[in-house]
Amino acid sequence: MINDFVIADTEKAFILIVDDEPMIRSLLKSTMERARYQCAFAEDGEAALALLSEKMFDVVVTDIDMPVMDGIELAKIIKSKFTADVIVMTGQIRSYQYDEIISIGASDFVEKPFSPREIILRINRVLRERSLKNEAIKAHEELKRSYIDSVHRLVMAAEYKDEDTGDHIIRIGQYCSLIAKKLLLPEDFIETIYYAAPMHDIGKIGIPDKILLKPGKLTHIEFETIKTHTHIGARLLSRSKSKILQMAHEIALSHHEKFNGKGYPLQLKGDNIPISGRIAAIADTFDALTSRRPYKDPYPTEVTYDFIKKERGEHFDPDILDVFIDNFDQFLEIRGKITTNGGDLYPGFNLSERDQKNHEKDSLNK
Repeated sequence: MINDFVIADTEKAFILIVDDEPMIRSLLKSTMERARYQCAFAEDGEAALALLSEKMFDVVVTDIDMPVMDGIELAKIIKSKFTADVIVMTGQIRSYQYDEIISIGASDFVEKPFSPREIILRINRVLRERSLKNEAIKAHEELKRSYIDSVHRLVMAAEYKDEDTGDHIIRIGQYCSLIAKKLLLPEDFIETIYYAAPMHDIGKIGIPDKILLKPGKLTHIEFETIKTHTHIGARLLSRSKSKILQMAHEIALSHHEKFNGKGYPLQLKGDNIPISGRIAAIADTFDALTSRRPYKDPYPTEVTYDFIKKERGEHFDPDILDVFIDNFDQFLEIRGKITTNGGDLYPGFNLSERDQKNHEKDSLNK
């Protein structure tokens, strides 16, 4: 019996049969009905693509030798634009090597003439593999979510006294991924920096609270102590096999470097600073300026804009700064959406004592 070979969820699987021979379509229609599959039928590749554009199918079973568009071309298009698995049917197996058929992305092939039992077994096998792959993807995503949640909790532990920290680490990830996207960097880089950048200040867990939360100007010794958070963070994140933690290590160490070589801790200059660190530098500066800190109120939009823009080629990579300037409204949008205590502007605004000191020092160094 055909039903003996059908998996339990055939009612949930959608199959598309593509063949230009009415007799084959009729045979497969009766076979699929007895196997309780939900099916649609097309007489050539173009008709199949029209159906695929309207509905999601799990498996496409297609003949090779057809008018208008053959099965090989159809399979290539399906694998490039749709999520369906492909099973190729052919009566010309000698004209197509098995590895050639598999190399175009097909999951299996069936040689004509075939029995109803064989076609059902082939479809079931592909569906089982598809189900296992989907389960593996779900498991991987769940593991990644748990992993990222653990990382964020660790970051929160490092900065838990800052009531805005939870929002800050979310914003930093979004700012950095936005910059990376606008720079047309690879998708895996964009995703990795989204998760890695929030760990930039994890080394602050080793800095005394009396320094971190000091409302006024830092002494020279206090500032030198704060600077060590880059090395502390890098040590905490070192020697990991995870791509995310490897980039987080890179960012933790380099996000206070300056393009002109006058940053810390290693005084790296220009392209010697990892691009992840150059991106995080401008994202972190923007968020710091627009956020309330123990030593400052949020800075107005125009002050923040001017403050950052003047650092082109000095603090910041010119190309990355240009991306930031060109998309400044999107940064403000992220800032506005992800906030707890707000970035309201205050009348009588003045630079904080710390920023006045840093501004004067930078002016002397230029």
